[in-house]
Amino acid sequence: MAALTAAVLAFGGLVAATTTAEAADAELAVNGGFEAGLSGWSCTAGSGAAVGAPVHAGTSALKATPSGGDNARCSQTVTVRPNSAYTLSGWVQGGYVYLGASNTGTTDAAAWTPSASTWQKLSTTFRTGASTTSVTIYTHGWYGTPAYHADSISLFGPGGDPVQIPAAPTGLTAGSPGATSVPLSWSAVPGATDYHVYRGTTRVASVTGTSATVTGLTPLTPYTFQVTAANSAGESPKSAAVSATTTSGGTPGGGLPAHALVGYLHSSFANGSGYTRMADVPDSWDVINLAFGEPTSVTSGDIRFSLCPVAQCPNVESPAEFKAAIKAKQAAGKKVLISIGGQNGQVQLASTGARDAFVTSVSKIIDEYGLDGLDIDFEGHSLSLNTGDTDFRAPTTPVIVNLIAAVKSLKAKYGPDFVLTMAPETFFVQLGYQFYGSGPWGGQDPRAGSYLPVIHALRDDLTLLHVQHYNSGPIMGLDNQFHTMGNADFHIAMADMMLTGFPVAGNQSRIFPALRAEQVAIGLPASNQAGGGYTSPADVTKTLDCLTKKVNCGSYATHGTWPALRGLMSWSINWDRYNQFVFSRNFDAYPWS
Repeated sequence: MAALTAAVLAFGGLVAATTTAEAADAELAVNGGFEAGLSGWSCTAGSGAAVGAPVHAGTSALKATPSGGDNARCSQTVTVRPNSAYTLSGWVQGGYVYLGASNTGTTDAAAWTPSASTWQKLSTTFRTGASTTSVTIYTHGWYGTPAYHADSISLFGPGGDPVQIPAAPTGLTAGSPGATSVPLSWSAVPGATDYHVYRGTTRVASVTGTSATVTGLTPLTPYTFQVTAANSAGESPKSAAVSATTTSGGTPGGGLPAHALVGYLHSSFANGSGYTRMADVPDSWDVINLAFGEPTSVTSGDIRFSLCPVAQCPNVESPAEFKAAIKAKQAAGKKVLISIGGQNGQVQLASTGARDAFVTSVSKIIDEYGLDGLDIDFEGHSLSLNTGDTDFRAPTTPVIVNLIAAVKSLKAKYGPDFVLTMAPETFFVQLGYQFYGSGPWGGQDPRAGSYLPVIHALRDDLTLLHVQHYNSGPIMGLDNQFHTMGNADFHIAMADMMLTGFPVAGNQSRIFPALRAEQVAIGLPASNQAGGGYTSPADVTKTLDCLTKKVNCGSYATHGTWPALRGLMSWSINWDRYNQFVFSRNFDAYPWS
């Protein structure tokens, strides 16, 4: 509701008076009365339809229904003249209806109403920029609100020259391939509004910028790519082709069992669960994350780690004993990582200096203790997106860009066996299905979905993503229903999103691709005391049954079956010991096949 209010306030005062038409002015909107159905209009996620009632004029009107992360936006692109004045108007009915124009080259314009029980006219004006030859006019509702109606939409002003099909793009280049992805970039084409990427003869992506990452590829396989430019007049010929071969496959940071149990060990602090020495960690735990490495200040990037002080943890081992126990665990096939962040360890790599300090200091910890890799547990306000950073595939926010670069540097330093895991909260990942950053108009929480660009950029280096399915508010799943933590339904719905992929903020042109099943584990609290959202062993078993065998799924319908699901993560090893090892023993007893 806060996001809605902010967005509404952002449009305050935009309803403008009608201007006097010039001699060359004409009606430019195509099928503004929807008498020809949706001809000329494009509605997101199939949200719009032409209906016979209610109508403002004629025999037809638009009915569009918001659903889930989609606000039922219907739009069309109109040819205009540079440096010219236009009036946009229309009649609407329903709650929270918007009418606007974007890509004007100046200040985009919009009008709105919070409630229209009967037909109400919206009107606004704008002036095009010096090089603007087309604008997009649109109408939409708001997330989670009922259907709205629109009719008699008009754009009045001087018509532009006919749009020409753009030229073929040039400068197509392939970046460094991963095992399952290849990044591409090319030069901008004048007059283009979209670009289409082809793998061979198959269109695999459509973007508005000049870069894209093609995912879902096969390791050690050669591919050929081309790109076209498009606008309302049509699509250009294909560019010159570029070839790239994906790297070797296998799970990054290999050596994990097919189904693994990941746990956090309270190494640097004490709480009510008691201190557990490294040597006393049960063999059930395949990956042991040392909690936590924390920065000297929020923005320093300088990460430090030390064992719990004796005053807080009387039974703490010496550093030499701790290091020896790590080596013993590794000899038994276990992986030991340093986890950075946690609830109290806010980390913001806002500068290149902080980025470099992060790489140096984390390397020092890894080397000193002989660790296998890194777990990123950035919480709170560590990650957020700057206003205008709206595409998870090409982030521009420094704290995001610098974190990606820092992790890539660590991966390059330690090689293919470097284990990389992440433990974001649902707010930073699955909430991105509905909201991403501050939104197209600002006002939303800028942290929403902010882990998505990090996960996406590092997906070929990522060993495990174990989202925290605890301490979470209700989250909308791919069924467009809200799910509440603490039961199998929540875990199934949240995991299904990562294993299936989803449109970010409801934008069907910006799909977050699915992760491989072996890259996904589910994060759960080990006991009631460990955090909100504790799940009974019976429901944990139901969750694994549904995701790996598609049985015991309850009311949620998954989009697949994933026998290779990696396993579970828990907060924490200490709390599991406090709770008589209920969590780990339930995992050990699960029949994966």
